[in-house]
Amino acid sequence: MTTAEHPLLTLLNQQQAQLNALLLLLQQELNVLSSRDIDVLDELTQQKAQLLSQITDIDVAISQQPDLENHVKMDWFTSQVIALDSLLDACKSQTQVNQHVLEHSQLTLDRLKNELLASKGKSGLTYTNKGKPAVDNKGSGVKA
Repeated sequence: MTTAEHPLLTLLNQQQAQLNALLLLLQQELNVLSSRDIDVLDELTQQKAQLLSQITDIDVAISQQPDLENHVKMDWFTSQVIALDSLLDACKSQTQVNQHVLEHSQLTLDRLKNELLASKGKSGLTYTNKGKPAVDNKGSGVKA
């Protein structure tokens, strides 16, 4: 490898470090989703946004490297890109797991809310225009 390839290799290594950090952050996010700690989740979301921005910046820097087309044909570059693609796939997979957990938690909360509404007063239970249960609370002073 010549010294002209060094900046590109440095950028690829930085990209790998950022993707490793993102994967770790996504795994932490799953633990936080399970514990339902909103404050920590907000902090992780901000960190994730920063990492994604840095990953995008590195992508732009890689694409602007001189002689990139020549480097793409080299074995070291191909193996590095394969490793990055593998990390990216792991991040996507973890994101899908996190999304599934979040959707499941939301369904559980909706079910609990519906049970609470139903137990509050079956006679006052109505539905919104979107089909969601709601309690019709007109108060005790209303006479028909």
